[in-house]
Amino acid sequence: MASAQEINNARFSEEALSWDSNKRHGESTQKAFEAIQQYVPAFEDGRNKELDVLEIGCGTGLVSFMLAPHVRSLIGVDTADGMISAFSAKLSAIDKPNLCAVNHLLTNADSPQLQGTAALLATQRGEESAPPYRFDLVVSHLTLHHIPSLPQILATLHACLKPGGVVALTDYEDFGPEAVQFHPIRKRPGVERHGIKRDEMEELLLGTGFNEVRTEKAFVLRKEVEAEGGKPAREMDFPFLMCYGMKI
Repeated sequence: MASAQEINNARFSEEALSWDSNKRHGESTQKAFEAIQQYVPAFEDGRNKELDVLEIGCGTGLVSFMLAPHVRSLIGVDTADGMISAFSAKLSAIDKPNLCAVNHLLTNADSPQLQGTAALLATQRGEESAPPYRFDLVVSHLTLHHIPSLPQILATLHACLKPGGVVALTDYEDFGPEAVQFHPIRKRPGVERHGIKRDEMEELLLGTGFNEVRTEKAFVLRKEVEAEGGKPAREMDFPFLMCYGMKI
């Protein structure tokens, strides 16, 4: 029997080629990008071009390619090889890109795959700083609901940050039984949780050691859901949370 990870990898690799053409994907990405700019202080005080950024669950790079022009460097990681292939294909159209992607399940801040990629980007920009490489900002969008252990990934992300670095993680909220309809029935295998819970995320971030924690509704995405439970197909509003915290 396939694991949830294997199901997700197969599904997202299959969807990679058409991912960017989905109107809702583009809309939610734009909203997530705007939320990151709103919550991360460096974008407000003009320090954003100094940021080294890590995105987990980067997919085809929708968020990454929006962020990259505004930061110093960006590394995307994703476990679906099809998504990474689509991300990498976009890089060929960019002269001297400041971002790259790696097909990797991130469980350790010092993993050779992550450290090697960070070293490559540092070399390309003429920097000779020594590893281990750490990040000023870690982002994710629509990734947390696929991750089996939230405490484990938050601990890993905390370890990936420099002192003073922040996480800015967006995902749809578990607002009750109807949150399950965010995904059509055929896509629910492999989904670990149907949204994230505000109080739980706040507790987990604080328990991991983050400071200045905020778990707040950042935006709402309206999308069509399929007929289910005696209710017709219709449009529903899904609130998205920003999960923010700083490493001291």
